[in-house]
Amino acid sequence: MSHPFQEAQDVLRTSHGEYRIYRLDYFEKAGIASVDRLPFSIKVLLEGLLRLAGEPGITSEDAIRLARWEPQAKERPSTPYRPARVVMQDFTGVPALVDFAAMRSAMQRLGGDPNRVNPLIPADLIIDHSIQVDFFALPDALRRNIEMEYRRNKERYAFLKWGQNAFETLRVVPPGKGIIHQVNIEYLAQVVMAQKAEDGTWVAFPDTLVGTDSHTTMVNSLGVLGWGVGGIEAEAAMLGQPIFILTPDVIGFKLYGELPEGATATDLVLTVTQMLREKGVVGKFVEFYGPGLASLSLPDRATIANMAPEYGATMGFFPVDEETLRYLRLTGRPEELIERVERYTKEQGLFRTADTPDPVFTDTLELDLSTVEPVIAGPKRPQDRIYLRAAKPAWKKALTGPKGLHGFGVAQEEVDKAVDIDIQGQKVTLRHGSVVIAAITSCTNTSNPSVMVGAGLLAKKAVEKGLRVPPYVKTSLAPGSRVVTEYLRQSGLLEPLAALNFHVVGYGCTTCIGNSGPLLPEVSRAVAEHNLVVAAVSSGNRNFEGRVHPLVRAHYLMSPPLVIAYALAGTVDIDLVNEPLGYDPQGNPVYLRDIWPSAREIQETIARYVSPDLFKEKYADIFKGDEFWDELPYLTSPLYPWDANSTYIQEPPFFQDFPLETPPLEDIRGARVLVLLGDSVTTDHISPAGSIPPESPAGQYLMSRGVSPREFNTYGSRRGNHEVMMRGTFANVRLRNRLVPDKEGWWTRHFPSGEVMSIYDAAMRYREEGVPLIVLAGKEYGTGSSRDWAAKGPALLGVRAVIAESFERIHRANLVGMGILPLQFKEGDSVERLGLTGEEVYHIEGIARGLKPFGELTVRAVRPDGAEIAFPVLVRLDTPVEVTYYQNRGILHTVLRRMAREALGMSVEA
Repeated sequence: MSHPFQEAQDVLRTSHGEYRIYRLDYFEKAGIASVDRLPFSIKVLLEGLLRLAGEPGITSEDAIRLARWEPQAKERPSTPYRPARVVMQDFTGVPALVDFAAMRSAMQRLGGDPNRVNPLIPADLIIDHSIQVDFFALPDALRRNIEMEYRRNKERYAFLKWGQNAFETLRVVPPGKGIIHQVNIEYLAQVVMAQKAEDGTWVAFPDTLVGTDSHTTMVNSLGVLGWGVGGIEAEAAMLGQPIFILTPDVIGFKLYGELPEGATATDLVLTVTQMLREKGVVGKFVEFYGPGLASLSLPDRATIANMAPEYGATMGFFPVDEETLRYLRLTGRPEELIERVERYTKEQGLFRTADTPDPVFTDTLELDLSTVEPVIAGPKRPQDRIYLRAAKPAWKKALTGPKGLHGFGVAQEEVDKAVDIDIQGQKVTLRHGSVVIAAITSCTNTSNPSVMVGAGLLAKKAVEKGLRVPPYVKTSLAPGSRVVTEYLRQSGLLEPLAALNFHVVGYGCTTCIGNSGPLLPEVSRAVAEHNLVVAAVSSGNRNFEGRVHPLVRAHYLMSPPLVIAYALAGTVDIDLVNEPLGYDPQGNPVYLRDIWPSAREIQETIARYVSPDLFKEKYADIFKGDEFWDELPYLTSPLYPWDANSTYIQEPPFFQDFPLETPPLEDIRGARVLVLLGDSVTTDHISPAGSIPPESPAGQYLMSRGVSPREFNTYGSRRGNHEVMMRGTFANVRLRNRLVPDKEGWWTRHFPSGEVMSIYDAAMRYREEGVPLIVLAGKEYGTGSSRDWAAKGPALLGVRAVIAESFERIHRANLVGMGILPLQFKEGDSVERLGLTGEEVYHIEGIARGLKPFGELTVRAVRPDGAEIAFPVLVRLDTPVEVTYYQNRGILHTVLRRMAREALGMSVEA
């Protein structure tokens, strides 16, 4: 069968060979639409529809509709997107492979061939989320942390080795190689891919992807289209299903000028994050343009693109230009690839130059880079930017401010509380604001040589001044790539960093994901016993309360050099602009300005020590494991041999007793509220990733299975076991459930009994009583990480619907993917305005009559006294495909049902 757009095909000739391409200017030549002024991101999306038209789920009408994209269109129809590849990290990758293994088991039970469940597109899984900072301030901290990582995760890693062998298109990057997104931009991303077609010819097309981590957007800095999705959506994409999105608005962000002396890419991204959060870009593409792009290195762009989830956008896109090609050369990519990228993007109108006309955008905003100044963000949200010069008064205001998103509610008479402790014979004093964690962490910043070299130079100057970090500060350096360590070593900067106790502790997310490890016991006791509000400072990208450590309530994001500065000061209760951060051995004050490196020093160091040879050397063995990896068992069976005694890997119940017929839609009647939540509830609140408290339901379960608290590992590492994850749902120690206003954590009230119990116990009791459950929430429900267990967990607890004022994009899709109905209060309605208390019985009516995207349903809430509140809600099934997914009880249920019916020779319409 001929291609629907046969006339769009052409041949691109390079010195390394010929490639078939699908020309974007075809639409103009055919009189369909003019595409030359479309945003670059829309053009890349359009090329996929043009090339793949006629394949399952993608029609020629889809391509024509997108080619006619209008910047201010009032209605945005759904658009299919089939990425060329998938990237995963191990926290999300393990449960994804568990789902695939469970689908294979179910397929066999249904009488089909389990090997039909196999990824159809390439997928890379990078193990980076499991290493914890157990050891620090030691020369051998890296080795000891890796040994502990393997000890804890041996079973999980053996499972991943099985998956690498069982699934043909899956590659696994073993532990200790780097962070997923840094590995992606430095090695995996191709910008323009080449694939051999069935007829033997090579086809060139833009590199596109989805990733099971929200910061997948970092790769947008290279002009690569992609974003984070839940593991459920990624699994469907790997099985060949298009992802359906609403055709996006594209917000143009114009940059001009240059960053001033003393300002870093981190300062820039925190400024951009605050501006875009204020603008409101949830569910939209953001595309950067303007003359300021010429002054931003690709790592600077990567820092900005990385934090798209924090500013709420689907992507933060930078088009391909000369800087893209320079970076590909710097990172040791082959000349064949670089030539292909340059020739293809220029031929397709995807290459930006200073003379390129600005695209047309839905809306725009702009920033003069010369106005950016040093900032930090916090103490609880990444969008809450604070100028460094105003950080001290901002801290004091937060400390005594009302308890909530911006304050800690400390009484005025408690502000100056001081607690003296002894650490290895050294007397120190802890106060509110004491820095107990200082972490140079996260791909957001460790991928950028300018801030990493800047941190090293600052450390060198600090050591020369005789400064030291107080012993109560837990310090760590976790580069996102082994290349970073090598250029710091060669430039002589690793030694002064270590002298300040910033030893390399691992190559992974560590503190940024919550794997900060334990505080010093003396510090933990003092903080807990005296209820101190202590602080973490990190170069990470998320600072939601309780994420970094259960005892650390304040967390400020900042550049790596500022992390070291605050570590030296030992407190956030300081004005680093005007007050000394320490004193030299002679008692002379040392100010931040005395040790801050100049831009010239930084750039000269980078030019001398960051080279293509470093990247080639460190990535030559990227898929080769160490001796610990090689010692893991190697299973070769197509079906995974489930072990009932395992506390890490269990077959989930999603596909047990799986019907081949699509179940009918039903109204939700007699539901109770499991939790009643406020605004900005994150996926960390819903499904935490960090440490498992022994007294929590998950901790109690593990101890009942003979696991000691020392061997608990983290929630993130236990995502292959639904028994742990169900008990960990809504188990964040800082969760505030309004049904139990005097408690934090995993508690709720059961109705109608009124008994206070754990959320897990209440859900199990409701299950025995045959009562469906709902969640009530405020604005931005599900913000944060692309965490599928934040949807899987509630589904297994019996949650049938979530009613919120607004949803974060990825989490809403994840809810649909697990058969939970996302419902949105109509404009002006909320829990408070409707007078809902959570004690009502809820009936959600109109589902059985059929659903449509953005349709309307009626909710009736019946109070204990019999009074009734009826209100309309918006159905947040945003596309017709999502309606199908919901009716099938989820994405994977839809795919498995279709596969099984095909395998058994049945019609696939049912």
